[in-house]
Amino acid sequence: MQEKFARSRILLAQYLKRDWKKIIIWVLGLGLFSAGFVPAFVEIGKGQGSQGMYETLQNPAMISMVGPTPVETGADYTLGAMYAHEMLLFCGLFAMIIAALHVVSHTRKEEDLGLTELVRSFQVGRQANSLAVIAEVVMINILLALVIGGVMTSYGVDTISAEGSFLFGASIGMAGILGAVIALVMAQLMPTSSGATGSSLGIVGLLYIFRAGTDVSNVDFSMINPMGWTYLTYPFTDNNWFPLILAVVFSVIAVIIAFALEDGRDMGAGYLPEREGRESAKKSLLSVPGLFAKLNKGVMISWLIAFVIMGAAYGSIYGDMQAFLESNEVMSQMFTISGVSIEESFTGTIMMVMIGMVSILPIAIVNKLFSEETRLHLSQLYATKVTRAQLYWTSVILAIVAGIVGILLASSGLGGTAISAMGDRSSMNMRDFFVAGYNFFPSVLFFTGLAALALGWAPRLGKAVYGYLGYSFALNYFGGILDLPKWFAKTAVQSWIPRMPVDPFDPATFITISVISVALMVMGYMGYRKRDMVEGA
Repeated sequence: MQEKFARSRILLAQYLKRDWKKIIIWVLGLGLFSAGFVPAFVEIGKGQGSQGMYETLQNPAMISMVGPTPVETGADYTLGAMYAHEMLLFCGLFAMIIAALHVVSHTRKEEDLGLTELVRSFQVGRQANSLAVIAEVVMINILLALVIGGVMTSYGVDTISAEGSFLFGASIGMAGILGAVIALVMAQLMPTSSGATGSSLGIVGLLYIFRAGTDVSNVDFSMINPMGWTYLTYPFTDNNWFPLILAVVFSVIAVIIAFALEDGRDMGAGYLPEREGRESAKKSLLSVPGLFAKLNKGVMISWLIAFVIMGAAYGSIYGDMQAFLESNEVMSQMFTISGVSIEESFTGTIMMVMIGMVSILPIAIVNKLFSEETRLHLSQLYATKVTRAQLYWTSVILAIVAGIVGILLASSGLGGTAISAMGDRSSMNMRDFFVAGYNFFPSVLFFTGLAALALGWAPRLGKAVYGYLGYSFALNYFGGILDLPKWFAKTAVQSWIPRMPVDPFDPATFITISVISVALMVMGYMGYRKRDMVEGA
């Protein structure tokens, strides 16, 4: 047994030495994001602020987004309870995603690149790498939990106790460990690193969607969801450590399963086989569009299906909204006075969330051209009459088409399910959902343009576009809650776009962002046409 994990300590030391910059950014970035908004919440909670926020977050739409709270009255909704209610779920979600990407990158991806074979040529156990990586992630998340707990305690706010602060940090750290062990299992099952990444993120996404449904209908069912074991600890109110024990037990079992699976497979292989190709290729592969459609087919189909499921999951909540209004006089008066139905208000917000997810697909398609370049997969094409313009514009146009189809499917899933759930009480039709969705099309174009610009001039920065997308998403998502300055909120492109159907359509903004996006694509082409190819790097 020990032979399988031989030299794992040496590998762990090497990994910590290799990743120290990444670890600092990881711990400080996520830690300060999770714990650094306490002063802002102090301002929000002044006067009747906390009670107003409590009423606002009690409707099913908001519960599906931020999770439930054990507090039963606005008077008991302390600053700590409000902070945990609004921040814990999303910070845990970010921790899961970051950890999952790290584990796949250092296990299955290194296997695909041949680095693991090189390491195993020395006196290193065949499973030492996986043990070292998972130990590294555990150490990082323990450090993250301590940083979060320490920072929150340092504010000295009465209702943010030391126990609650460290439980808040431990919940986020545990979420990261859960994401890591899920990724470690998928790294054994899937035939490639891209499959392991996609399936890991897909599982995390499904856990989030399922918890949205159970949180609204019956929160007790959320306790059978691994993601529920993070935010249902209720820091600063119940201070319930028991869900973390369940998460630890689940993680240990998942790691044991992952090691057993790794022990039984060959290096570079997975338990789910790759689909065998055709004996002879289709004629469509003789064209650049056909080839690129084939290269991106897997990721496109996966994401498009996810958009439909995500839309349908959120659409199913619409049926509970009217019932909630009828049971809550304060909220009923609030929406009656504003002249906007709760469904319309929720549609404007949730559409921003879903179109943010849709933007990931075009970015991935544009970045795919650079990844194929570095893997030498396009070298033979460079020797033919195929021009760089064909390669570049085919990728960009394919990304734009994927964005258009993604918006269509996300809007259809949301609108179809919402109208079905509301029945005769529906005040919206499918046109409202399509208009609300395509109203955000310029933001999809903008992110595609940013990815194209990076591809042309600094292709290694292509992944940084995901960072700006996440920043924009977080700014819009939390901006309304935190009451951030307008100039700061405007640093996110979605902030410029009105949220239909609550706000009116703004043609000037729609056209301006679209034109800027196309200009970014043209500038990207100018760089791509001239720059040296980065092959084999």
